[in-house]
Amino acid sequence: MAEDGCAVVRDFLSPEGLRALLKEAEERSPQAYYSQKKDCNVYLNEGDASLPSDHPCNRFLPRTNGFITTDLFGEETAAHRLYFWEPLKDFLATCLGKEALYLYEDPVSSMIVNVGRPGQQFNWHFDTNEFTITLLLKAAQSGGYFEYVPDLRSPEDECYTEVQKVLDGDRSRIKRLDLREGDLQFFLGRFSLHQVTANTGDTDRLLLIMSFTEKPGVVGSVARVKDLYGKVTPVHYASEQQKVRADKLLD
Repeated sequence: MAEDGCAVVRDFLSPEGLRALLKEAEERSPQAYYSQKKDCNVYLNEGDASLPSDHPCNRFLPRTNGFITTDLFGEETAAHRLYFWEPLKDFLATCLGKEALYLYEDPVSSMIVNVGRPGQQFNWHFDTNEFTITLLLKAAQSGGYFEYVPDLRSPEDECYTEVQKVLDGDRSRIKRLDLREGDLQFFLGRFSLHQVTANTGDTDRLLLIMSFTEKPGVVGSVARVKDLYGKVTPVHYASEQQKVRADKLLD
């Protein structure tokens, strides 16, 4: 974590736990939302017309993956119980050297499953939340690699020049993880640019994503949540009036 903002705990899930989480995800996979908007910039926003067309804010890349949203997992599910299990949050805080962490309070995207069907991918992007745990439930037969650029931006600087290099094809700072089913991954997705490459196999790739923050009350923006997940709630509209973030970076 200290070296590049990412760490993997092999075989974190027991075989029974993996089967339970995978079963829940596969049952809900037909309900995954696929955005009508197929091109996104790394900030997952609408871009900025005041900036040049080749600026990172205005570089749009293909995104075709889907998401199973938080609200589809009831309190009885293994995924819900794991996300709200206090020892997991405490463990993450200890690993990150933080006194306390908070659940990402977004009612649609705090705990989700990324669905990558054959041919689908998730373009380069940054996260709204600071810290993410992912659990690979089902790997792609080929492709579907998680790639990231550690600490590409900081809480004080968007580092547009470095982002531009990656978008222009510079792979000198890119790292690729060899994730296995049942592995737990810690990741600082707020500051590290990351993507999932195209699934070139014949089966779905399923990744459980759980998000945490350094401040309470963090919720995704209305535009971002509606675009990515197809729905928003009164919580999202209320949070727009007093947006809570630990920094002033673009979402």
